[in-house]
Amino acid sequence: MQLRNSCVEDVSTGVQVGTFAGGPELTIVVPTFNEQENVAVLPERLHAVLAGVDWEIIYVDDDSPDGTAERARMIAMSDRRVRIIRRVGRRGLASACVEGILSSSAPFVAVMDADLQHDERLLVDMLRRLKNERIDIVVASRYVPEGSVEGWDARRVAISRIAGGIARAVMKADVKDPTSGFFMIRRESFDETMRGLSQQGFQILIDLFVSAPRPLRFRELPYHFRPRQFGQSKFDASAAWEFGVLILDKLFGRFLPVRFILFALVGGTGVGVHLAMLGLALQAVTFEAAQTIAVVAAMTWNFFLNNTITYRDRRLRGWAMLAGLLTFYLVCITGAVANVGIASVIFGISRTWWLAGLAGALVGAVWNYAATSFLTWKQCR
Repeated sequence: MQLRNSCVEDVSTGVQVGTFAGGPELTIVVPTFNEQENVAVLPERLHAVLAGVDWEIIYVDDDSPDGTAERARMIAMSDRRVRIIRRVGRRGLASACVEGILSSSAPFVAVMDADLQHDERLLVDMLRRLKNERIDIVVASRYVPEGSVEGWDARRVAISRIAGGIARAVMKADVKDPTSGFFMIRRESFDETMRGLSQQGFQILIDLFVSAPRPLRFRELPYHFRPRQFGQSKFDASAAWEFGVLILDKLFGRFLPVRFILFALVGGTGVGVHLAMLGLALQAVTFEAAQTIAVVAAMTWNFFLNNTITYRDRRLRGWAMLAGLLTFYLVCITGAVANVGIASVIFGISRTWWLAGLAGALVGAVWNYAATSFLTWKQCR
């Protein structure tokens, strides 16, 4: 038996609607975390604007403690167009979007937030553009003519503009709103790109443009960014950190792991702390005692800075922080021994002091990074 697809034009939307025997034509992927009030509203709005389009919505929930997944599952029991993926032990908006897209068979996939700030009415025009134009992706933009943002103060707007400028420099594409979380992409365009994605943090759109093996053909459509109705904004220091990690990964990730780069930068500041503390301590104690104080101070500084920056997503708190500090001391002391040992061997062979010192420092840094990643900041379960 041969399955056939038919194509008609819906008079209400003007979109050519395919009847696909194997699944929907459009999938809307919506990552969620603590969006229990919103997950019931969005399908109702989609029903109203996507009349005649064969669509589905996939909620990808990162095990929200407020019962978002349970609420979405109840809705799915009475509406076949609603699906829910509940992720346990995994976090991150970008990776949630990728997982949702990969679970779909639709030829067109949209990504939007659950907080109702994205205008679902734009989905119709997005789909029409992808069907009728030679483009890969349609981006909903707040920063093209007729686009706007409501309820943001000047500081939030400035941060968004600065982030957009940084992103455009990395993307090498003149996307006016590169941090938009609302877009629609062709399935084949995503499939070309998916293996190069970093899946870091919140900015899946930047990741797509930078990771694509060829320049993505795009169009931006204006929309009015609405104020949040329920829940709390996810924009915070963690979101800013994840944006920075993504940018670093796209710039240097092919050469070195981003965490190693951050770990090394933190270690560089620790050298300054060591020298400053050594100078101060020498005013009161012997050199040996001052050096010991400086070493402990630098290790302590490095631990807390790495806990805040390098491993922000695995940050230790309470008693776990104390245990982590002790393992960090142990690892760094072992690294110092390895540093001296390797340097001594290299110097004995080459008699080149700078080469020996560099080799020892490199071995110590790699050891400290690898061991603390495994022992101190274990992957969240």
